[in-house]
Amino acid sequence: MVLKLRHVTKRFGQFTAVNDLSLEIPESEIFGFLGANGAGKTTTFRMILGLLDPSTGEISWDGLPLNYSTSHLVGYLPEERGLYPKLKVRDQIVYLSRLRGMQKTEALKELRFWLETFKVPEYENKKVEELSKGNQQKIQFIAAVIHKPRLLILDEPFSGLDPVNVEQLKNAVLTLKENGTTIVFSSHQMHHVEELCEHLCIMHKGKPVVHGSLKEIKRAFGKKNLLIHADFNLESLKDFPGVVKAKPTMEGILLQIEGEEVAEKILEEIVGKGFIRKFALEEPSLNDIFIEKVGATYE
Repeated sequence: MVLKLRHVTKRFGQFTAVNDLSLEIPESEIFGFLGANGAGKTTTFRMILGLLDPSTGEISWDGLPLNYSTSHLVGYLPEERGLYPKLKVRDQIVYLSRLRGMQKTEALKELRFWLETFKVPEYENKKVEELSKGNQQKIQFIAAVIHKPRLLILDEPFSGLDPVNVEQLKNAVLTLKENGTTIVFSSHQMHHVEELCEHLCIMHKGKPVVHGSLKEIKRAFGKKNLLIHADFNLESLKDFPGVVKAKPTMEGILLQIEGEEVAEKILEEIVGKGFIRKFALEEPSLNDIFIEKVGATYE
């Protein structure tokens, strides 16, 4: 079941929120959506969900339009969380599950499975408002996946979570992927996208500026990062031919260079000047690519 967007545009009056977006999201894969606030990510998600109609273009899943008849196959974790604070977790999840067509016994079984997975079985009878923000997010995540959706959309799922909760949620997402769920998610944290996604799209002002496989995007970028740790001053390297950018680090310098051949020449230049503890040529980071394409950092 492939999710396809074909020449999708969404206008609000004179403002174009999404402009001629074409994407293909493979089945059972985690697809990353990046873009600064206002880039059009959430509008795209709402169109995929059928909450908004495209002004022009088509969205299909397995060749069929996404609408209310397919909503039981889709899960959504919105960026703005929306649980009922006075309800107990159990009542909240059962209510939302019934809206998805589930039986109460089935919903409770799934709820208990997920609470055990997140190591918080005691939360079943707690009110939502009694939970920390991170634990409320876990409950919201459970609400999005309780009905075992085939397509899951996660809008900033890791925002505001501590590292332990991030790992728990990340592992849950990977388990869903292994079980065949197609997952589309946006995140402000580039390293999460690099870690989880095989394909991604970077949007800027409603248009896709980078789209494709993460490996191919990095390869096509051309530039590399060179990290050097040494016991002598490396500052002169910032003016070395082929160095695009230089950033001092605690133990040396991080250079963005035009290609591997520049690294060879730098090594020839510094060998013999002192002890070199580290000389590592690395792929460009997603943040490097984002800055180049969008003109701003995303962190």
